Amino acid sequence: MDITSVQNSRVKYIVRLRDDKRQRRADGLMLVEGYDEIQLALASGHKPRMIFSASELVTPQIDLVQADAERITVNRAVFEKMSYRENPDGWLAVFPIPQVSLDDIKLSASPLVIVAESVEKPGNLGAILRTADAAHVDALLVSDPRVDLWNPNVVRASRGAVFSVPAVECDNAAALDWLRAHEIRILAATPAADAIYSDIDLCQPIAVAVGTEDEGLTDFWLSRADVKVRIPMAGRVNSLNVSVSTALIVYEAVRQRNT
Repeated sequence: MDITSVQNSRVKYIVRLRDDKRQRRADGLMLVEGYDEIQLALASGHKPRMIFSASELVTPQIDLVQADAERITVNRAVFEKMSYRENPDGWLAVFPIPQVSLDDIKLSASPLVIVAESVEKPGNLGAILRTADAAHVDALLVSDPRVDLWNPNVVRASRGAVFSVPAVECDNAAALDWLRAHEIRILAATPAADAIYSDIDLCQPIAVAVGTEDEGLTDFWLSRADVKVRIPMAGRVNSLNVSVSTALIVYEAVRQRNT
């Protein structure tokens, strides 16, 4: 099938999926743009419904073979209408939203979990997913979410790690109950803590809890944490980006466990 008009009904629908969280939720569908991201989704066992490509943008030697989906070719103008990336590579797909619950998470012998409470910026949530993938954490719990996991900009910032990391949206109470049921200690990151994160034993089952970019964790997690830690700050700014803070603590846990 070929589409050459930006007024095409499918093009308008893709734009709604891109921009409207309610549309994604109602239809159970999400967009994945970029060859690498689509390949990672396919490699993780996810099956697309539609794949769009623009020959004016696609690198000639790249092709998505073995993808069992409707293939639609579009011109450059149509693709750029649907795209949400700068310098698009000409590949965009529609996937069903993965249905993952807390009960689906498979834990290792000494679990390492990330709890991201109310993170607001898609770029930060995507970066946390990339850290979770690289460090091979057991799960990411997105508690009381303000941005949905399936926002196209989260997918883009995660480089597709949203498909490789067991990630679940839930409320704070459900996340806490699940952690307690699995005897996973809660480590809360806060600038107000006395203990430095690298001085704490992170080899035991632990959940690293981080909060919003501006306000940090709410009292829900701070009052229930088993330990509170801070990252030493020598400058005048009193906090780090939430994705950077998460990466520092998670990789200290990886370092300790490898040692």
